[in-house]
Amino acid sequence: MSLSSHLQELKKKHHSLSTAVEEMQRSPSTDGLHVAQLKKQKLRIKEEISRLSGQLH
Repeated sequence: MSLSSHLQELKKKHHSLSTAVEEMQRSPSTDGLHVAQLKKQKLRIKEEISRLSGQLH
């Protein structure tokens, strides 16, 4: 897998996590721990995207 295609996959995953977090936060029966875990995962992906983008340029 090339670096640019890997970046695209990470961006898609980041976007889908963002959507999931937003939907969960709108629900009154949301598990706060699960939302926090998703946010941490989203942050790790964002950091990886930044790191890889730096290597690409």
